[in-house]
Amino acid sequence: MHLAHTALFASDLERTRDFFTAYFDCAAGPLYHNKSTGFRSYFLTFSGGGWLELMDMPGIAPADGLRRRGLDHIAIDVGGRQQVDALTTQLADDGYEILSPPRTTGDGYYESCIAGLDGLRIEITG
Repeated sequence: MHLAHTALFASDLERTRDFFTAYFDCAAGPLYHNKSTGFRSYFLTFSGGGWLELMDMPGIAPADGLRRRGLDHIAIDVGGRQQVDALTTQLADDGYEILSPPRTTGDGYYESCIAGLDGLRIEITG
């Protein structure tokens, strides 16, 4: 078995698509739009494998805060320590909040963590 994909609702679907494609080496598939329900989504395909579905639909309430039950974060492996450092610096320079700077965690991962759009915590690993 393997995880097929992870999905998240976005408050601005195109802005979220552009964020991920700009920073995380993925490509967006075509927009799916169900006109009867208003549901819209993009599937993002990462160069190293894996999919993330970005969704939008009328009536979805915003999440409150960075820490909540349910999905806590996603982790994206960018290839190594230098890539973690470089991308974290770029995101900070572009105004994204760095929740934890690059470091080796107690379980041996090298990572940083940022606050992405809509409060999604993203671990950048290498």
